[in-house]
Amino acid sequence: MPLDIIYQDEYFIAVNKPSGLLSVPGKGGENQDSVATRMLAINPEAKIVHRLDCHTSGIMLLAVGIKMQRELSRQFHDRKINKLYIAEVRGVLSEQQGVIEVPMRGDPDDRPRQIVDHEQGKPAMTEWQLLSVKEDRARLLLKPITGRTHQLRIHCASIGHIIIGDTLYGDDIEKQEQRMLLHAETISLFHPATGEPVSLTAPCDF
Repeated sequence: MPLDIIYQDEYFIAVNKPSGLLSVPGKGGENQDSVATRMLAINPEAKIVHRLDCHTSGIMLLAVGIKMQRELSRQFHDRKINKLYIAEVRGVLSEQQGVIEVPMRGDPDDRPRQIVDHEQGKPAMTEWQLLSVKEDRARLLLKPITGRTHQLRIHCASIGHIIIGDTLYGDDIEKQEQRMLLHAETISLFHPATGEPVSLTAPCDF
């Protein structure tokens, strides 16, 4: 399947990654298909800047060449790149918006699982806004302020609202879902060559 390229120029590329596709190759021959390998077949200069979980869909950036990779990586490090996600979670939230601040770290005994750790975990913050409610589901707009692995999944689970389809932090009910309902819908950055603000959107398909 070809990649859904939503923006490209000679400096960087943005794709709409489908759920179920790895960002980079994994271990074993059966895990080589990824955004990185597909893009290299199109543009050998394409470089990974950040990743999305395999089961998360949405916007993912790639740089063209090492210089652009360094510039975009710097923007991520300096928190100059903002991302907005759409998620559907179990249960109905009692408030309209809020902030989740729950420190987390990797579980060395069960990788890639992350765990909440208030003593040794790294600070993590997510802003959220309630968009709609349907029966026992809530649709949220999520804005990660930090960029920890599995942050949105951990943070939603930590407040008792598991992302639908998240089998890693969910339960047997989640295994009945076709996919995890988490989508990186919007990303805002400064163009790595011109410095002009750029905002890109990949409409959510759930």
